[in-house]
Amino acid sequence: MVETKALGPSLGVEVTGVDNLDDEAVIARCLEALKWRGVLLIRGLDLDDDAQVRFSRKLGPVLAPAGKEVFVVSLDPAKSRSAEYLKGTFHWHIDDTTNDVPAKATMLTARHVAMVGGGTEFASTYAAWENLPEADRKRYEGLRVVHSFEAAQRLVQPNPTDEQLAAWRQLPTHESDLVWNRQDGRQSLVIGATADHVVGMRPEESRELLDELQAWATQERFCYTHDWQVNDVVIWDNTGMLHRALPYDPSSERTMHRTTIAGNEAWS
Repeated sequence: MVETKALGPSLGVEVTGVDNLDDEAVIARCLEALKWRGVLLIRGLDLDDDAQVRFSRKLGPVLAPAGKEVFVVSLDPAKSRSAEYLKGTFHWHIDDTTNDVPAKATMLTARHVAMVGGGTEFASTYAAWENLPEADRKRYEGLRVVHSFEAAQRLVQPNPTDEQLAAWRQLPTHESDLVWNRQDGRQSLVIGATADHVVGMRPEESRELLDELQAWATQERFCYTHDWQVNDVVIWDNTGMLHRALPYDPSSERTMHRTTIAGNEAWS
């Protein structure tokens, strides 16, 4: 029997009793839990890549950037050509903020885990928004933010070379509302490492506002930290959850396999 248990006060749910990923009732239960709790954990599924892709497709269309549905998350350049870029994942972020349509959800499976550290921390920007004082909500509503790959990478490389800057700036920027109003009426904050500046504000004022809001959204009461075990499956609502990897030794064999479920609603 499928059962669920909350992982934190504001987000996260562990699903147990899952033994048939082809059962539509199980999939519906997972989707409902993901919608309302933001982060879903299933331990011990032991999925290979094909099984992970099949499970992901039950949740929605799977994206295949560069023709690959499974992306290897590792700081080892021999395992991942994106190892250098992945250093940016130690900072709070939302994936796909520079795209018109963000990814709906992300699935990670743990293949190897770090002996020390290497957890993943999540923060619910739904809960952060809902708990803001009314005066602050009025202050933030209507603001627009420009997101860029460069903003995120400058947190890793604050003094980039000309070549690095040129490579970062080849990727598009995107302007969106600071507060994302979904078609179903829910609201979340579009913030994190890619949030470069608030449109129409002086740089110092803009930075202060974004830092202040991120500090609010990442309070302990809005967070859940996942300590990985081999064969864990974690799925999260990409558009409402900030996330970041916690520090670990780069020589660690920590390896995750990621699949990404496509969204169908553009940033407003």
